[in-house]
Amino acid sequence: MSGPAQSARSPPIASAEPLPLPLAGLARRLMSSSYEALLLAAILFVANFLLLPLISPGHVSGARPLSIPDLPTRALLFCALFAITGAYFVWSWTDRRRTLPMKTWRMRLVDLRGAPLAYKTAFVRFLAAWIGPGLALLIYALLRPEGLAAVALVMLPLNYFAALFDPDRQFLHDRIAGTRIVQQT
Repeated sequence: MSGPAQSARSPPIASAEPLPLPLAGLARRLMSSSYEALLLAAILFVANFLLLPLISPGHVSGARPLSIPDLPTRALLFCALFAITGAYFVWSWTDRRRTLPMKTWRMRLVDLRGAPLAYKTAFVRFLAAWIGPGLALLIYALLRPEGLAAVALVMLPLNYFAALFDPDRQFLHDRIAGTRIVQQT
């Protein structure tokens, strides 16, 4: 039997669109971010250790006191560590890769369509994640001469604090970059 009666009984064709994964919970994402901070500290510790011979003043025979590099050298070191951090995250967020905390907490970073991130999107997310810390550095520099540098600490969690007011509980950098952290099944 063919015709309308046949098609009425046949099962519907499966959609080519995969069902969207549910967003990871706020507490889970915050715990993963804490774990990520510990791993990032270790990565930057090793990178700083490897860069140390390049920024240290020449060795003079005999004991010498500990010296702090000049401002241009510190700025260059900051830029190098910033680039290393950016490379780590952008690489980890693209081509279906995940950071160790994302694997541990069974989460995946996707764009708004549920697709893996492109390098451009991952880079925008990385830069947007620096809104809070960048404002904290600026406020620190401006208020340090006044003795109010501690006020800068208020800006550090800005990207995460924004999730309390976002309708989808998204972090500020995810909202700006058009990304979502979803729960992996």
